[in-house]
Amino acid sequence: MQNKKALIIVISILVPAVVALLFIFTTNEANLGSWVHYLPIFNASINATATVILILALVMIKRGKKELHKKLMLTALALGALFLVSYVTYHASVPSTIYGDSNHDGVLSASESLTVGGWRTFYIIFLLTHILVAVIGLPLVLTALYHAILNNFSNHKKVVRFAYPVWMFIATSGVLVYFLISPYY
Repeated sequence: MQNKKALIIVISILVPAVVALLFIFTTNEANLGSWVHYLPIFNASINATATVILILALVMIKRGKKELHKKLMLTALALGALFLVSYVTYHASVPSTIYGDSNHDGVLSASESLTVGGWRTFYIIFLLTHILVAVIGLPLVLTALYHAILNNFSNHKKVVRFAYPVWMFIATSGVLVYFLISPYY
């Protein structure tokens, strides 16, 4: 049992650390082709699909359909893993998009900054909130999964009270982050 809890801790630290290191040390030179430019919309689609699946999973458990709930939740977890791989692939291959860079030259000029005004601040705060909640949400989701696997549904329900709304926020805010930044891709 301690090994599984340790695994949750390791994964919960390792995933954000790897993503952070990717942003710090990446040269964006992984020449994978032009298809990687479609990954942001793919990632938003994954998040939108996960949102729908999470809602369906909640409905199914409320109706007592435990097996269907389980399948839906495992699908949502698989989508989360797919998102992570796609996200890392994209950011290892393409320089980060700058909010407000309407001419796509990789520099936010004074006139571009004036044009977007407070929306840039809103976007950055929203993005940082999304990232922070995602970092906090990972151990919650993994802990909920852990208790479900052990058939410890009393503890599973206690964790899910927090994990579910956090996961819903992560999935829905991921879609909104995409729509806010997409004009600058």
